[in-house]
Amino acid sequence: MKPIKLLSGFLTVGFWTLASRILGFAREILIAAYIGPGPMMDAFVAAFRLPNMFRRFFAEGAFNAAFVPMLSKKVEGEQDAPAFAQDAFNLLGAAVLLLVAVSMIFMPGMVWFTSGISDGDARFDATVGFGRIMFPYILCMSLAALFSGILNATGRFSAAAAASALLNVVAIPAMIAGAVVGGEVIQWLIWAIPVAGVAQLVLVWVAAEQAGFKLRPGLPRLTQDMRHMVKVALPAALAMGVTQVNLVVGQRVAQDIENALSWLFIADRLYQLPLGVVGIAVGIVLLPDLSRRLRAGDADGAQNALSRAGEFSLVLTLPSMVAFVVIPLPLISVLYERGATDAADVQAIALAVAIYGVGLPAFVLQKVLQPLYFAREDTRSPFRFALVGMAVNAALAVGLKPIVGWIAPAIAASAAGWAMVFLLWFGARRMGEVAQFDSRFYDRCWRIFAASGVMGAAVFSSYRTFDWLFYVPSWRYLALLGLIVLGAVTYFGAAQVLGAIKLGEMKQSLRRRGG
Repeated sequence: MKPIKLLSGFLTVGFWTLASRILGFAREILIAAYIGPGPMMDAFVAAFRLPNMFRRFFAEGAFNAAFVPMLSKKVEGEQDAPAFAQDAFNLLGAAVLLLVAVSMIFMPGMVWFTSGISDGDARFDATVGFGRIMFPYILCMSLAALFSGILNATGRFSAAAAASALLNVVAIPAMIAGAVVGGEVIQWLIWAIPVAGVAQLVLVWVAAEQAGFKLRPGLPRLTQDMRHMVKVALPAALAMGVTQVNLVVGQRVAQDIENALSWLFIADRLYQLPLGVVGIAVGIVLLPDLSRRLRAGDADGAQNALSRAGEFSLVLTLPSMVAFVVIPLPLISVLYERGATDAADVQAIALAVAIYGVGLPAFVLQKVLQPLYFAREDTRSPFRFALVGMAVNAALAVGLKPIVGWIAPAIAASAAGWAMVFLLWFGARRMGEVAQFDSRFYDRCWRIFAASGVMGAAVFSSYRTFDWLFYVPSWRYLALLGLIVLGAVTYFGAAQVLGAIKLGEMKQSLRRRGG
């Protein structure tokens, strides 16, 4: 994949992920307004965490880390890629069906194990009921991830990226309909999730057929390729799912503090916007590209792809981090303070957003560095690093709770994220220069950070000067918009002056992309 096509892939996936995250904002705003922090939202958060946790293991995480490089190799070598994909489809489908069946039976135990909510807690029955409705979503998402992997391995990014928006496309009208007809909004939301899963699966299934992969359900076969894929996927399960495991640990730590699960959930969803747009886009596009380059012996091309991916990540992530740290309160107040979410909730959520923001670059850089290992079918090293990251997270979450209370899980998650980045970067040194960032990356890093600092100073001083506007209902939305525009103009202006972003390079890239 040429550098310009790599950038095109980042932009395609990033655009659709941005659309999904913006719709996700709308979804979370409605959840905060219609349901609000409290027992029902806690039950939803705990139940929704279950399919999302296993989704990282069976879908985007472990499965794609093993499946995409192997499929890319077969596509490049003109081997029987559809037959390999069919075997993977059958094996994955059977494994997830078994997981769903077992989980539906033992849902009470799963709720207790992952959230700490036990029988006798007023939230327990609701969480178990919500979990049984939503958990089959994992089957649709796992199979959708397989078809998305097929599309990504063949250089078709649009359909797979667009599918991510369908959850919010279904959930938002469902909640509005529930509010209009006077029903329980949360019930409409719960049932919308499996419906959205079916819609996502259908979209990518049809797109994969158009790409020449006509797959149908069948009995699984443990071929040599399947055994190798499972061997690679098992350690990748923890390596890619470490963030979800850390969230589950944090959930257990905070579950006995009133409204803490709801506060952490809303804060988590906000910082997921830049993480999703940048991190997921980079991870999806970079893995197949690195796999091809390493097989072709293109060391310079692989290093360039890695460095430009890291550069692209920091250009968008560092200013987001600074914004989350210096102005979390106006962001949260304007986005969420309405209906069932009051000023006290906003203060708590803003604190969590600022702490998660410190870890944001780490969460994104993990997506840049992990493909170095997965492209070589090395999932054992990230697995070992993930164990260290989980230990750091658990120790800090449990150890800090008596000192700082409910915010301990957010501190622990950010610290564990940076620990993982250091381990991934340090471990990649043995791979040689091909796995190291080039000199241009390091030169641009400090320039990007400086431009982000200039932006942070500008938006913070402006907020402190005009903070009264955020308390006037008719002005608060325009005030936030103005703050965002000021930040964007200041950042990109400073970045151009400092050399963090070269306008000429961007124009040249876009011109080539258009051509």
